[in-house]
Amino acid sequence: MTTAVMRITQINLSNKRDVRDFLAVPFYIYRDIPQWVPPLAGDARLVLDRNRFPFYQHSEAAFFIARQNGTHLGRICVMDNRRFNDFRGENTAFFYLFETVDDASVADALFAEASQWARARRLDILMGPHGFTPMDGNGLLVNGFEHRPAFGQPYNPEYYVSLVERQGFTMNRETLSGYLSADTIFDERIHELAARVQKRRGLHVARYRTRKELRALLPHLKDLYNGSLGDAGTNVPLTDEEVDSLGEQLLWIADPRLIKVVMKGDGPVGFILAYPDISAAIQKVRGKLLPFGVIPALLEKKRTDWMNFNGAGLIEKYRGLGGTAILFSEMYKSATETGQFKHAEVVQNPEHIVHGFRSMPSTDSGACRPL
Repeated sequence: MTTAVMRITQINLSNKRDVRDFLAVPFYIYRDIPQWVPPLAGDARLVLDRNRFPFYQHSEAAFFIARQNGTHLGRICVMDNRRFNDFRGENTAFFYLFETVDDASVADALFAEASQWARARRLDILMGPHGFTPMDGNGLLVNGFEHRPAFGQPYNPEYYVSLVERQGFTMNRETLSGYLSADTIFDERIHELAARVQKRRGLHVARYRTRKELRALLPHLKDLYNGSLGDAGTNVPLTDEEVDSLGEQLLWIADPRLIKVVMKGDGPVGFILAYPDISAAIQKVRGKLLPFGVIPALLEKKRTDWMNFNGAGLIEKYRGLGGTAILFSEMYKSATETGQFKHAEVVQNPEHIVHGFRSMPSTDSGACRPL
């Protein structure tokens, strides 16, 4: 590194060059790391658009970049999620999109700017990495660096762990990903218990064949999510605008066969969200679906033998008395009944959820420190 002065600047979201520079940083950081999967270019650009991204209807964020000699050395986002703080009665700031070269001075400077921005808004805790929406992969990867991440899940170089700890962050909680093979011997008693619970409680599992059928489910997504996961961890209830945005993200990648909804009569009370892992295609097109990346992504969707489970939950009143057995039973069926998939990753779950699955990457899903 030269002796030229490193500068940390807050980018202007109305300046196309600033936005382009911010989005380019990870491509420099991960240029020699084959496991990294780029974000989808459209989604990455959307979070920098104050006019289109629903988050800015209720909250605020700032984006900083470290530059030296024309090279982009790192970046960070810091946000004041007012819906979270109002809902939780807290004054917490979140950091996200943190990327840096292996240089403590760059990380120090980025976190200093993020902390100053947060303190100016009277926020007293900094936590992260934490995204804007439930579809964002949260946390810092702390082991399993040799694995390619599931689509949409966090990946970072191993040196990030020490750089973040150097800032005074301590682990908030740890989540694990688990591996499920089509050859896994599954305890038949779980299927039997799931069947008994469904019969006793008047539940059934809805299955879907087409995107049109899935789209009809979207109006129920808000109540279903808010009732099952919305108060868990650092999640907060979704707004209508956020549900619409998340629904569109879900529909383009979804395989209807892998979406399961637990119903009580005509009302949804639980869900399992899984999708084909198209990470290999996203790597090939460097995250750019348009104009030509859609075709490789759709082909990968049809031929991949990996799938990802990225969400499962039941409304609270149905969680006890064996209700969770329904979710485990349907997970196994999703992984095996189509004949396409040989491998499944159950991502970012508490340890007791993935107990019995082979261990996969471990993620610190929220490091925090006082400001």
